[in-house]
Amino acid sequence: MRQLSKTDLGITGVSGQLHRFLTQAWRLQPLYVSLYAILLSFLIGGILISVIGVNPLTAYWALLRGMVGDGNKLAGSLARSVPFIGSALALAFAFRAGLFNIGAEGQLLAGGLTAAYVGALSWMGNLPGILTIPLILMAGTLGGAIWGGIPGVLRTKTGAHEVISTIMLNSVVLFVARWMVGSRDPVVLRDTESTVPRTKTISDTAVLPELVDSLPTLHFGLLALTGLCFVVAFINNRTSLGFEIQTVGLNPHAAHYAGMNVHRVIVLTMAASGAFAGLAAASEISGTSGYFQPGTFFLMGFDGIAIALLARTQPIAIIAASLLWGSMLSGAPLMQQEANMSIDVVRIIQALVLLFVAADAMVRYLFKVRKQDQSPFQANTIGATL
Repeated sequence: MRQLSKTDLGITGVSGQLHRFLTQAWRLQPLYVSLYAILLSFLIGGILISVIGVNPLTAYWALLRGMVGDGNKLAGSLARSVPFIGSALALAFAFRAGLFNIGAEGQLLAGGLTAAYVGALSWMGNLPGILTIPLILMAGTLGGAIWGGIPGVLRTKTGAHEVISTIMLNSVVLFVARWMVGSRDPVVLRDTESTVPRTKTISDTAVLPELVDSLPTLHFGLLALTGLCFVVAFINNRTSLGFEIQTVGLNPHAAHYAGMNVHRVIVLTMAASGAFAGLAAASEISGTSGYFQPGTFFLMGFDGIAIALLARTQPIAIIAASLLWGSMLSGAPLMQQEANMSIDVVRIIQALVLLFVAADAMVRYLFKVRKQDQSPFQANTIGATL
């Protein structure tokens, strides 16, 4: 066996770096599909805008300035994105266990209602913020976890599919919340001094710290939910619990024969999924509105489904996808004002994004993106240095 020369070592080093680069590029293939889906959506959206007689460049320029035109608009866009992070993370975490959680909107409502109730308790004003803020966040998290855990229990005990049970529970909590907040006789949670149905304002000590005085207010909830995404990514990739959840999602029968408690994993995953949505709702109550209204979280749960699919259910990618989603909604009013067009155009573009992400075969065909079955760069390197 001959010894390697410096030239051989140099070539080997470059070859190794190239191999790592190509492998990493291959792993980013799903990201390319999402980026191409966004590009296609804006292109088709531009065609639709042209059809109604508006210059798409003018409309998109107004949209962009509404999203990030100055520091205040940028902060407002970030603030608008906060609850979407939690709702998307709720679906993504459940999906890893093979569960399709359509109940994020109900879990947001349950968490928001619980947080608003605890935050408005009379004795909360006598406690310092270091106690009241964790209490209101924990209350929202617990409310969401309970509402998310119910479908998990129904799935394990009765075999009821979580898609059906979560959709039904969305309606249950929505009408319960409307009754509790809107009822005048008897008064349950309604603020009788308010002209619109809502709960009482939470205690001043239970308000999340403000990061930027924008509209809406950018608060500490952004950091909390962003950090949560990194925690979930660590759990998924570096812990035995994450391995069990993934195994149950891939093959629950194999997981059972391997000695894993499949029922416990399902209930735990659904409860944790609801907890993420509940935390997002609590941060919205504590950091933005200060009270609960049933319409606060309208469509946020279903937006979370689209965001999770756009991010390919990856916790870190959910941060970027949520920021894009919230920013578009934040910038839409300026586009409506300057381009004289409906704000629903943004919703159409978002629907197109979801369509192309779901029908990724179309995107792969148009942009020649290969499926990530097995990387062609994973060559046998045994004896490569011999």
